[in-house]
Amino acid sequence: MTTTTLNAARPSADSKTKQPHTFDITPTQRALVAIAGTTMTLVAVYALMRGLLGFAPDHPATRDFVIMLHVATVLPAIPLGGYLLLAPKGTKWHKMLGKIWVALMVITATSAIFIQSGGSFSFIHIFVPMTLWASYKLVATARRGDMKGHKKEIMTLYLGALMIPGIFSMALPGRLMNVWLFG
Repeated sequence: MTTTTLNAARPSADSKTKQPHTFDITPTQRALVAIAGTTMTLVAVYALMRGLLGFAPDHPATRDFVIMLHVATVLPAIPLGGYLLLAPKGTKWHKMLGKIWVALMVITATSAIFIQSGGSFSFIHIFVPMTLWASYKLVATARRGDMKGHKKEIMTLYLGALMIPGIFSMALPGRLMNVWLFG
């Protein structure tokens, strides 16, 4: 009995081969992520280039290690998170990049704890516990195989804990990204 190429490529019903997860976001969510992620990435790169190339005024935050750590971890998290939401799910590449993305988000949130204006927390610090909790839930749901919960947490983390604070950081006068954008 011979096996054809087509039959050999098809996994049997009792195969223990784990297939990649196929969950995906809705077309509306894809459009929102694509627009938000692309826009935020382009604006952040523009601000970064203005600041690093000397086209924006000098800002004292550039001499603060914690703020620079925060910026260095949040900036790559913007396009990486968007990519992960839009790319195929469940692959080894997705899992590896997802771990890197969660680490970036946790470092970003943790560093934010130490960034205080006037020696106290601001309203934007509400996103710190939100980010840490959503990061935990994101990993826990993925490990359980709860892709619906995983999807909910990643959307919350990307749009709620990354995009919203990012908009505030660019809109609030005096903040580093605001000065680099408009200064």
